[in-house]
Amino acid sequence: MMILKDKVILITGVGPGMGQAMAKLAAQEGARVALAARKQAYLDDVAAEIAAAGGEALALSTDVTDSAQCDALVAATVARFGRIDGLVNSAYAPGENGPFETADVESWAGTIDVACLGAARMAQAVAPHMKAAGGGAIVNVATMQALKPLPGGSLSYAIAKGALITVSRQLAAELGPWNIRVNATRMGWLWGEPVRQALESMAAASGTTAEAIAARVAASIPLRIIPPEEECARTVLLLLSDYTRMVTGAVLDVNGGEWMAP
Repeated sequence: MMILKDKVILITGVGPGMGQAMAKLAAQEGARVALAARKQAYLDDVAAEIAAAGGEALALSTDVTDSAQCDALVAATVARFGRIDGLVNSAYAPGENGPFETADVESWAGTIDVACLGAARMAQAVAPHMKAAGGGAIVNVATMQALKPLPGGSLSYAIAKGALITVSRQLAAELGPWNIRVNATRMGWLWGEPVRQALESMAAASGTTAEAIAARVAASIPLRIIPPEEECARTVLLLLSDYTRMVTGAVLDVNGGEWMAP
């Protein structure tokens, strides 16, 4: 059984990592999919893969820091597919890594604008359509760093995603009476091409191998594996499905249990 059969799902932040995995899996699960990110050429490639596999996808370059572009994306999706049943907010800006004392605090606004306010803009744009349709589901993709500080990690990214979790709960309470569910997921490491490339760069700089670094990372995760992006994508999609119709305002850790590791 396809858990998203006949649903229309809009996904922001469709890039080389979990975003593209979510888009392809949503189509495999029976959804018609709208794809958004800044790079139109990449979106077109993902949409072509979905179409080649028998699915249907709309690809539209969108900057979620611009309300007009968010509205245009939603309007285009409704014009193409007739409605929107689910929204996944996964667009983000990474921010700078390093300690707080030397951080460029003024630069944090840009990261927050994309990762948190961008999600709020998209939710605001889809809400009237979901109300008219009798309900819907929104999933905001956050990070484990919002719960467990990562020394040397991006403070602005963690703060933006922490705020996104708060946004999720506030919207869940306000939109619940219209049968619109809003949940969040806290991701950790996501094994895929972007992480593989990052580990290779780290390995080259430290005189070791990507495999050795990956093994150390996996050893710190209770499931002893770096969570594959496809498996994490499935969890996000589950929160859009009818199997979670009574779940709203929840924050689900999708990180192999790393959030509780010392």
